[in-house]
Amino acid sequence: MAVTLPKEALPSDIDAELSLDFRSDTITQPTAAMREAMRTAQVGDDVFGEDPTINALEAEAARLFGKQAGLLVASGTQGNLLALLSLTRPGDELIAEVSSHIANAEVGGAARLGGLTLRPIVGRQGKISPEQVAGTIRPENVHYAHTTLLAIENTHNASGGTVLTPDEMDALAHTAHECGLRVHLDGARLFNAAIALGVAPAALAHNADTVTFCLSKGLSAPVGSVLVGSAKVIGEARRFRKMVGGGMRQAGVLAAAGLIALRDGVERLAEDHRRARRLAEGLAAIPGVALDLATVQSNIIRFDVAGLGQTTASFTDAMRAHGIKVSGGAGPSGVRMVTHRHIDDASIDQALSAARQLRS
Repeated sequence: MAVTLPKEALPSDIDAELSLDFRSDTITQPTAAMREAMRTAQVGDDVFGEDPTINALEAEAARLFGKQAGLLVASGTQGNLLALLSLTRPGDELIAEVSSHIANAEVGGAARLGGLTLRPIVGRQGKISPEQVAGTIRPENVHYAHTTLLAIENTHNASGGTVLTPDEMDALAHTAHECGLRVHLDGARLFNAAIALGVAPAALAHNADTVTFCLSKGLSAPVGSVLVGSAKVIGEARRFRKMVGGGMRQAGVLAAAGLIALRDGVERLAEDHRRARRLAEGLAAIPGVALDLATVQSNIIRFDVAGLGQTTASFTDAMRAHGIKVSGGAGPSGVRMVTHRHIDDASIDQALSAARQLRS
């Protein structure tokens, strides 16, 4: 049976469209170097542990974060789920900031698949304090679930990509460990945090029991995340990955792009941050746009357009009419814009020009 493949688009057409797509850094496409590495990747059966390219990626990820082992997973959500399953027992309770990704955007996997209950804490700009953690842990009582895990998100997506410092991370982990909890770091954009702070990624993760980071956001790989931790915990996570259908066999073609992402994609994140700041300052100067510049710490900008007489839907549609793609944020008039490697200075100029025309 004949199979018809999509017609290949011209690179110039793809670049033009992506340069005005501010919906997410997940829309980034693999670089030419990634595509070539994928074409020539050595592969094997990863369920047997025989894919050399996956093995190399997992080892490099573990080295970068000072952990014993790594595990390639399909997504950040899958990595978070495997960490929770590996660090807890059904019936346990985990603590997370109320607007964190684990608490809001992972389809309730912790409850449905892990039998876990969530104890949310309201943070400030996505940050919770050690005192809040200590005060939230349930005492031993026959009526209560055991609180056994603290989940931290860095950078914090829902708060606009805000960053926790090494000292803040260490203080939270220290409190959790002192109280008998384990710590999982949802570091989907942890490399953004490291670049924003000018520190090594391991400085943000050395006290976490497990860390998930994404290759397919600002680092521009087409697919994948990596979970790192101790050899024992990653061994458990590997079993849970198989349980949820995550054994990907000859996935070295994907891991090859991940290795290039770690080699070439990290330092250039500073350009995304610089452009995000310029975009945010331009938006904040538009009368009617409500934007807290203190939250613009990496590559995400969240703002409200009610003062423009707009809703999320109307603003999104109006921007699309100018060729600019944005996504919704919090509430009926919230908007999110994200910078990434396809966004250049001209993209920022076009987006600001379009937004200025939407004043009521």
